Amino acid sequence: MAHLPKLDLRPDHLAEVLRLLRTHLPITEVWAFGSRAAWVAGEGSDLDLVVRNPNQLGQEQPKNFFDLKKAFTESNLPFLVDLHDWARIPESFHRNIEKQHVVVQKGETDPSEA
Repeated sequence: MAHLPKLDLRPDHLAEVLRLLRTHLPITEVWAFGSRAAWVAGEGSDLDLVVRNPNQLGQEQPKNFFDLKKAFTESNLPFLVDLHDWARIPESFHRNIEKQHVVVQKGETDPSEA
């Protein structure tokens, strides 16, 4: 059985988040941060996700990133998913996320760099 990320989400909601990630950004690293990663979420708390390209952290995400944002908006999840692009957020925000995050989806390594 695959390792599931430890987030403050119902199992069916987590399954839907993972399904949407695999559909739209299957090889991209995704971290959760904020209240659902820290297990201090209230009933209406959003899910904060940041999308990272592990091989090129400064590279902006492809069009699929925006398709994923739309898919989360159109999903039946009973909370907002706040999706961020690592390359577009300030360095100070990077440090805060790095201190407390949960890996939701591991990115694939570029075989040319192995």
